[in-house]
Amino acid sequence: MSAQSPRMPILKRAGLRPFPPRVSAFTRPFWTTLGEGRLITTACRACGRLTFPPKLVCRGCWSEDYDWRELRPSGVLYSYTRVHVLPRAFVADGLYDFAIVDLADGVRLMCRLLGDPAQFAPDIPVEMVVAMYDDGPLFAARPTG
Repeated sequence: MSAQSPRMPILKRAGLRPFPPRVSAFTRPFWTTLGEGRLITTACRACGRLTFPPKLVCRGCWSEDYDWRELRPSGVLYSYTRVHVLPRAFVADGLYDFAIVDLADGVRLMCRLLGDPAQFAPDIPVEMVVAMYDDGPLFAARPTG
């Protein structure tokens, strides 16, 4: 892995994760590191492409030779939406927001968006955070400043 980036804030959330991930031998480093406040993904050794979520095979050149790379936990909000019709797993959360975030390292990802909806607007700076539930971590974003 590369030099460590700043750790993400860890925000305690009561209860269980709405959709717990399937943790495999391959994804375990991702989830363990996320629980420590760091976001990692796979980087192809052949072409250098970052993939998110982490993948065993590069989407660019199909190489199976990868390293784990730490991502900087900052970026910009590309887009977002508020979910009004709640799936059963999210009923305890009430209305919630999803975002597409462009990280500083060039990765685009989708995640929960936390914070005051009055601050949400495309192109605002965001930071990645860890939403630490009773049964483990999920990643999310929130506006900075």
